Amino acid sequence: MATTTYDDFKFENLGDGIEICISDEHRFGTDAFLLADFASPRNKDYVCDLCSGSGIVALLMIRNCHPSYVAAVEIQQKAVEQLELTKEKSSLSTLEIFGCDLKEYKSEKELDLITCNPPYKINNTGIKNKTDAVTIARHEILCNISDVCKTAARNLKFGGRLCICNRPERLCDTMLAMKQNGIEPKRLRMVQKTPESAPWLILIEGKKGSKPYMTIEPPLFTTDGNGEYSDEMKRIYRL
Repeated sequence: MATTTYDDFKFENLGDGIEICISDEHRFGTDAFLLADFASPRNKDYVCDLCSGSGIVALLMIRNCHPSYVAAVEIQQKAVEQLELTKEKSSLSTLEIFGCDLKEYKSEKELDLITCNPPYKINNTGIKNKTDAVTIARHEILCNISDVCKTAARNLKFGGRLCICNRPERLCDTMLAMKQNGIEPKRLRMVQKTPESAPWLILIEGKKGSKPYMTIEPPLFTTDGNGEYSDEMKRIYRL
């Protein structure tokens, strides 16, 4: 992906005419690509991405799936400014940006899909980062997994999907928060570097108002036996 510098921001070309504005505080990683691919909205869907950050998950869904509408909800002002620059530079008419606390977000239309790459770490645990922006993105300071599921339950239509990526140690917390808010866990996939390694990420989908029954999908391996990207990762990354 080509990178263009703009003041203290940079633009990276995601392809298909989409250029994403990134900064040291608001960038993206592999988990965003995995979540966007796991969620894969239909082209008629109305979608919302919570904890949107740089907007990478929303942008990848727009690029790959062309949903009818995508809302990006982000509380940090600099990230919102980056999203606005991305929308303007990439002429994204289907993207709407909300600079607000996700706990206050209310969609005008019931949504088909909500995605979230939430803060992975419980507040007051682990080593916090030097910048407030990164700490907020990684620790449950301004929102937690329960807040995410409450917001999803309020905005999803009956049968609508909530797709979340999280660390494996947060699996029980994530499933409990879903069920407490009327969202039934339906699909789970573990992400591993190799077949021998422990999972480093979970991808989980819940459906609002659904009956209990969950499918455990085969694990996603990010590398092959030679240490190169696996075929699935090459597809996801468009390599």
